[in-house]
Amino acid sequence: MQFIDLESQQKSIRPRLEARIRRVLDHGRYIMGPEVAELEERLAEYAGVKHCVAVSSGTDSLLIAMMALGIGPGDEVITTPFTFIATGEVIALLGAMPVFVDIDFRTYNIDPEKIETKITSKTRAIMPVSLYGQCADFDTINAIAARYGLPVIEDGAQSFGATYKGRKSCGLSTVGSTSFFPSKPLGGYGDSGALFTDEDELAQAMREIRVHGQDRRYHHPVIGINGRINTIQAAILLEKLEIFPQEVVNRARIGAEYGRQLAALSGIAPLYIEPYHTSVYAQYTVQVEDRDQIARQLKSRGIPTAVHYPVSLCRQPVFSGLNLDPSACPQAEQASARVLSLPMHPYLDPKEQHSVVDALASATQLSVS
Repeated sequence: MQFIDLESQQKSIRPRLEARIRRVLDHGRYIMGPEVAELEERLAEYAGVKHCVAVSSGTDSLLIAMMALGIGPGDEVITTPFTFIATGEVIALLGAMPVFVDIDFRTYNIDPEKIETKITSKTRAIMPVSLYGQCADFDTINAIAARYGLPVIEDGAQSFGATYKGRKSCGLSTVGSTSFFPSKPLGGYGDSGALFTDEDELAQAMREIRVHGQDRRYHHPVIGINGRINTIQAAILLEKLEIFPQEVVNRARIGAEYGRQLAALSGIAPLYIEPYHTSVYAQYTVQVEDRDQIARQLKSRGIPTAVHYPVSLCRQPVFSGLNLDPSACPQAEQASARVLSLPMHPYLDPKEQHSVVDALASATQLSVS
């Protein structure tokens, strides 16, 4: 059994992928070829926004967004400690300080009720993460941000394709960011990512920053980075985008089935999805006691698992100089000790899924009712 099955997806579309790649080889425009603009147009339409800027990675998308918003040394950016390191890393790379706000323990997303107390005169942005494929509470977060004149950056690396009150992830805030790392809901065959916004000036700034701050050839009004997506990745993503809507449907079905089966077990907390959300289930993550022992037992039965994430950003050595107090984010600390991600992908067979639940029941000395 595979934790994420990229092979089945590739087999289903391989001839079309090869045709797409062959077209790039034929025209030879490997950087900013026509597939890039086509992908940006298609992605913007999918997310329901005016502009999409395709870039080299999800991490670079966050970096470019903050550079375009003018975030720099001495500034503060509010975010969650329960996320991948890139979220906090890009803030620090610009000389700004990440300010961590604890999570809602049901959704694992930033708790909006705790944001306002962290806003200071140095705050320049709020960056929620839409974790595990479910959007954060953007209406509440956007309202808080509006009161203080702050932009909101969605880290939607795991949530592209999800909806919040009928609107798509990455189209819910000042700027949305996502990743097309191979394991993501919409993944390429290498690193790439994208930015989304309805603001014309912000979109233009992000386009310039991704090409060394260039507004025309060899003219650089601002500092930028080498943040372009390559044409072959764009071609691959165009083909994968064709099957993505059905994969989102499959993910929703499999996620709901996990929830149904796991509800029969005590001692295991299934993934909670808000009633006005849909999730793309980038991971299916449960809470269990004695997490590491259960993971070992599942491994002995051929069931792969992962932990997203075993250490909160408050405890990462790289941030030790900030003198952070992990006890200020108790929900994130508890989640780090208890979460366990199960096999999850659009091609998970029902029999395989039941075997995961059965193994989990056995590992916790319970049985499916």
